[in-house]
Amino acid sequence: MRLSRYFLPVLKENPSEAQIVSHRLMLRAGMIRQQAAGIYSWLPLGYKVLKRIEQIVHEEQERAGHIPLLMPTLQPADLWRESGRYDAYGAEMLRIKDRHDRDMLYGPTNEEMITDIFRSHVGSYKELPLTLYHIQWKFRDEVRPRFGVMRGREFLMKDGYNFDIDKPSAIHAYNRHMVSYLRTYERMGLTAIPMRADSGPIGGDDTHEFLVLAQTGESEVFYDDRVTQLTLGDREVDYDNWDEVAGVCKEFTTLYARTDETHDAALFNEIPEEHRKVGRGIEVGQIFFFGTKYSESMGAVVVNDKGERVPVQMGSHGIGVSRLLGAIIEASHDDKGIIWPEGVTPFDAGIVNLKQGDAAADSACESLYKALQAKGLDPLYDDRSERAGAKFATMDLIGLPWRVTVGPRGLEKGVVELTSRRTGESVEMSPEAAVEKLAEIYAAHK
Repeated sequence: MRLSRYFLPVLKENPSEAQIVSHRLMLRAGMIRQQAAGIYSWLPLGYKVLKRIEQIVHEEQERAGHIPLLMPTLQPADLWRESGRYDAYGAEMLRIKDRHDRDMLYGPTNEEMITDIFRSHVGSYKELPLTLYHIQWKFRDEVRPRFGVMRGREFLMKDGYNFDIDKPSAIHAYNRHMVSYLRTYERMGLTAIPMRADSGPIGGDDTHEFLVLAQTGESEVFYDDRVTQLTLGDREVDYDNWDEVAGVCKEFTTLYARTDETHDAALFNEIPEEHRKVGRGIEVGQIFFFGTKYSESMGAVVVNDKGERVPVQMGSHGIGVSRLLGAIIEASHDDKGIIWPEGVTPFDAGIVNLKQGDAAADSACESLYKALQAKGLDPLYDDRSERAGAKFATMDLIGLPWRVTVGPRGLEKGVVELTSRRTGESVEMSPEAAVEKLAEIYAAHK
């Protein structure tokens, strides 16, 4: 994309309404625009990141054997009356009536609807296990929306639901989701710690939240800091191997890590003092096992291998897709702007032409632009007639991981400058070498 043809309404000044870094930088970088309290339009740069995050979520869900579908945003209230949650959910639920005076709601979550879909089409244990998921917009009427996309009223969420014949199978589904979430967050450059948490209005006895450590997090967290060193890395996990999946979960949940709702001071004090940490975290996902809470109340039953009709065991599993943008920025920024990890960056590299209109510089930039595209990369070419300082400031603000700087002096020596946004380190190399280096870097993030 050529910046002269792109819609990137950056702001020079910090917006007064933005209280935290991610909200401030998303507004300044022209990623979002507020339309009402807690409701945002996603402008082109923000939308690109949103779609990249969404794609990673899809890839890791399907890798784990989960099946995508799409449910509507509006739901009939009668389904929620069956489960008993319509009146219990509270004022966060947006309740509306259609033209026929039927009670409807804008879905805050989808346990009831997915249970209705399941009970309409599945009747035998032979059709299990089954996990269905979708990525859909949700609405929760927060009493005090704030912090930009971190605590909005409308948000994009991946929610998945497993259906299993017995509890051991459902616990394997729970573990499978935990591993798939760990891999998802790592691909986004995040360290997201699974912490024992409270189930809230979803219900159930077993639940973990995934939290990214950040000073602006809304949750107080207590943890053994050795948990932050755990990674999946390049490990291949066989999701059909119950013992292997359970082993990974044990590895990531044995060390103490809890939110304030489930904190146990006695257990916490058993940790060696040098590893005992208290901080704040941003919730970016949660997994639940709740057994037959919904299947019993809504009649989601199957015939087992003995010919008996039994309620299915269920769980639900969510990732805050739009919230993740804010969490990534909170975890990865500096005084100049955002620092995108390679896995989610809106553009793979920025090309800065130091002397727009110079024949040699223009030609070199065009060649670089096309060579990067030929390698399957997505560059942003700043071809504006702006001074160099303004171009650098824009690139630093929007946070592309790599910048290729092209100018007449370097071209006289046959080199361009490749700069890492994260470290600030620059290396001179030939344009061809810069293209190969970037292709190599991004091949490792596919």
